Amino acid sequence: MTILVTGGAGYIGSHAARALRRSGYEAVLYDNLSTGCRRLAQGFELVEGDIADEARLRPVLARVDAVIHFAASAYVGESVENPRKYFQNNVTAGLSLLNAVLDAGIRRFVFSSSCAVYGLPGQVPIPERAPRQPVNPYGASKLFFENALESYSRAYGMCAVSLRYFNAAGADESGEIGEIHDPETHLIPLALAAAVTDGAQLIVHGCDYPTTDGTCIRDYIHVADLAEAHVRALQYLETGGESMALNLGTGHGHSVLEVVRAAESANGGVVRRRMGPRRPGDPPVLVANPSHARSVLGWTAKRDLPEVMSSAWNWMRKTSRRELAETA
Repeated sequence: MTILVTGGAGYIGSHAARALRRSGYEAVLYDNLSTGCRRLAQGFELVEGDIADEARLRPVLARVDAVIHFAASAYVGESVENPRKYFQNNVTAGLSLLNAVLDAGIRRFVFSSSCAVYGLPGQVPIPERAPRQPVNPYGASKLFFENALESYSRAYGMCAVSLRYFNAAGADESGEIGEIHDPETHLIPLALAAAVTDGAQLIVHGCDYPTTDGTCIRDYIHVADLAEAHVRALQYLETGGESMALNLGTGHGHSVLEVVRAAESANGGVVRRRMGPRRPGDPPVLVANPSHARSVLGWTAKRDLPEVMSSAWNWMRKTSRRELAETA
């Protein structure tokens, strides 16, 4: 069976492609390389193109059996500053892709969604039935696409699983692929970088939250666990599973300062940091209730924070920024 992976040259998409191959699928990667990296796509067929380019998509869709959709703009802060970009890329272009998939007769679709659809949760850990009230354009764009999938499922028989990630982190245990973002906004690579000689100082956004140490608490899930969940979701759809949304997280939260200490344990350095103001819209705590994914997919996160951190550090040690730039 052949699977189209949009955004397959990106961070999570490239890990999912490898998980698909390990499970016996053929993965065709589709990416416009605006944020993706050729290095992460090595060893796979890569079709360069935009998801809004129907003519480019059509011949690719004609030879695949299902779609896993990662291609999107994904910076919360940028979405507030430039919502036009997010609704154009994540909604308008996303709908163009969805219509092309429908017209090609493909009815199995796995969507890379986000816990950002929940906004400021009233209940933690967060269940899937929690109100979806995003507080930024990024979350709103993900919610729009979830709603489109729900409508297409009812009207056209599209079978779709929306996977709501919490905080993706870590790298493939082999050290061959990992996190490449420009600019980097994720806490774990920033904390690791702040512990090396020429790394920038880490800014901790807020130290007065109602948490044990005053810093935000998040649910950090290893990217390899996320990748495995996409394979399980695809297998679930193959067996006739109905459309639904599922949380992907560990069910356990870690504060920013706990992550800092884990980074120091991983690389033996001291994370240089300073306290900054809160970021608007940052909830104090975001932790998943992943029990539904366990019951539906038979999936649970296997790797803990030290494993996340050690894999991220292994990737960082092996890969200099110059190497990343040369292979982007």
